[in-house]
Amino acid sequence: MSAVILTVTLNTALDVTYVVDSMVPRTSHRVREVHERAGGKGVNVARVLNALGHPSVVTGFWGGTTGYRLREELLDVGLTDELVPIAADSRRTLTVVSREDGDATVFNEAGQLVRPTEWSAFIRHYRGLIRDADVVVLSGSLPPGLPINAYAVLISLAAAAGVATVLDTSGPALRAALPAGPDVIKPNAAELAEITGRSELVEAVAELRALGARAVVVSCGAEGLYATTSRSGWRAAPPERLAGNPTGAGDACVAALARGLASGTPWPDMLREAVALSAAAVPCLAAGDFDADVYQRFRTAVQVEETDDAHIHP
Repeated sequence: MSAVILTVTLNTALDVTYVVDSMVPRTSHRVREVHERAGGKGVNVARVLNALGHPSVVTGFWGGTTGYRLREELLDVGLTDELVPIAADSRRTLTVVSREDGDATVFNEAGQLVRPTEWSAFIRHYRGLIRDADVVVLSGSLPPGLPINAYAVLISLAAAAGVATVLDTSGPALRAALPAGPDVIKPNAAELAEITGRSELVEAVAELRALGARAVVVSCGAEGLYATTSRSGWRAAPPERLAGNPTGAGDACVAALARGLASGTPWPDMLREAVALSAAAVPCLAAGDFDADVYQRFRTAVQVEETDDAHIHP
């Protein structure tokens, strides 16, 4: 049986997508399609893993009528729901997609307040879940009310249980998590520059590794991935650029990294899978989906090469 991957989404959401003919500021729009689905970055990761046939468990918070709708959709698509209730209503996100050019405009609510007692209840539940997990994915922003070191707490608990962690967050939440030693972090180039204040990729990555990250995988958009560990660094590039919506590419990348860690895949092969899955997400309307044909075509065509760090640039 495949290793179980636990995905943690502390700021789950009901994702609502509007499809319009074209997005024009300061005008009215006729909505051609409306889609609703459970969301949040960790939920999207679980969707990708589920499509790949890899067992995963979804945890985080839910609340109110929006939370009920979110959980119903998880059940509909066959994802294992281990969410913890809170008093407040779950948040929504709104994405407006233009048919004309495929661009997406995203509106993200901050999330609802999580009380200290609710956070304590989640930690108790999480302790039980990690006993059956081989890898934990921690993704997305922190909702109001949680301590800034929330991810550090969860990473430390996983490490004590012998469970590897993949962290995909940004800003202060990322910096506060680094001393706990996440096994892999996955910032994009903009998030990397924001948290370090450095424009040079190699120097910024070295700073995050010095702060505690064991491996850093930087997504550089259409240019692919740059990864560095204590042993080496690699650049992985897609064979071609694809048009579409890149919203879910990062979550697909994290799914590939988590699956690679769970199966002990060598880094070059793990990065090849990560680039192929990321690229395959771009033609899709919603995060958590990927184009199976693109994935199969790219996974044998992605170029991975070991790098000399002195010559790496974003």
